[in-house]
Amino acid sequence: MLEIKLILCPVDFSEFSIRAYRHALSLAEHYRAKLIAQHIVEVRRYPYADYAASAGDYAAFCRSLREGGKEQLREFVKQQTHNEIQPELMAHEGAAADSILSFAIARRADLIVMGTHGRRGFDRLVLGSVTERVMRKSSCPVLVVCEPRHDSQGIREEQHQAHHLARILFCTDFSENSKRALRYAISATGEYDAELTLLHVLEDVPNPAKNQEVLARTTEQLVRLVPQEARKTLKIKTAVRIGKPYEQIVQLALEGQFDLVTMGVRGRGALDLAVFGSTTYRVIQLGCCPVLTVHL
Repeated sequence: MLEIKLILCPVDFSEFSIRAYRHALSLAEHYRAKLIAQHIVEVRRYPYADYAASAGDYAAFCRSLREGGKEQLREFVKQQTHNEIQPELMAHEGAAADSILSFAIARRADLIVMGTHGRRGFDRLVLGSVTERVMRKSSCPVLVVCEPRHDSQGIREEQHQAHHLARILFCTDFSENSKRALRYAISATGEYDAELTLLHVLEDVPNPAKNQEVLARTTEQLVRLVPQEARKTLKIKTAVRIGKPYEQIVQLALEGQFDLVTMGVRGRGALDLAVFGSTTYRVIQLGCCPVLTVHL
């Protein structure tokens, strides 16, 4: 099993970070991990910053913002924490994404859990957004929790319930960068006694007459990805679909009522951004469950 000893959860006090924080709490409780709730104070967002600087009180102004942010974080955690976990609280000043990434490295975080505004439009999840930058640059896995359901009853129930993983979907293109993601998917499957489905999406089959042959060959390729010992002890299924990858991933996740989608990504170079955006972003934007992104 892969160990998760420290979980970092950035909080901006929005409805999106509420749901992410609850997932982080549940994971911390299950893995008996340390949880750090982090709030970033971005001074440039405050209209009085320039005035404070010109008045010679910039340091005091920043200190006041940090103290206010930590107090707000303390109140947030108090309202949202309903188990034995006692998170460590950290308030930093700086650029949000850079502060999250540097802190995660300094504290050797095993997992970052973040919320996203993705469903309000594809433009909300483009280059420059905090979640996007953290996903691309983080050396540790990032669990992205989508916008809360509009079912208020479901949200109220969720507040007091652990997030049990019963069905996990692993998406692969058979590239090297998906291997590490598979290790996380297999580990979580064993940890939660869940069911794991391995999915590959064929964008095109040149000869429709050979569809069945191609599907059978791809299914066998999926099976070979899983170590033999894991095949004996875990509940594993395979799925091969034809179409646009993000559409098929989202559709299967919805049909199968999956609790987690796991994807391996590069996301560091200019060329990778196009691929990363077209599939991973849209799965997060349109999907119905949290997405775990894992870098090579």
